[in-house]
Amino acid sequence: MATVRGCNLPDDLLYDVQSHIWFREVGDGNVKVGMTAVATAMAGRLVAFTPKGVGKEVKAGKSCATVESGKWVGPAKVAAGGTVVEINETLVATPSIANDDPYGRGWLLVLKPDNWAEVKPTLVPGTQVAGPYEAKMTADGFAGCGA
Repeated sequence: MATVRGCNLPDDLLYDVQSHIWFREVGDGNVKVGMTAVATAMAGRLVAFTPKGVGKEVKAGKSCATVESGKWVGPAKVAAGGTVVEINETLVATPSIANDDPYGRGWLLVLKPDNWAEVKPTLVPGTQVAGPYEAKMTADGFAGCGA
């Protein structure tokens, strides 16, 4: 697992570093989507998670959910377009789970992507994510998780 400025970034995920989103292939053509530890650290303690509903279409590069903390409200943008097949109801009820366990219980939703074969090569594998994330944190002036 890569650790950049105190932020864990598991090796088994694919990352959209610019949007602070991770993807995990779940074996049935679908992908599980979540926010990175960097995203949750930057946002602060999450107080609301409002995902698109099951069956809704999400366009590539657009929001699949709105996330809110005490200091920030914004979109969770996904690189892959597709159909929402499952949402994390536990996260809807307790948004701060994403702060405590962003790669486990804090996932956002499961997406049936339209163009995964095209999107997947644009994502950064976890084994190669440290350099791109270090550059992104520098560019954003983010000191790191727990800083």
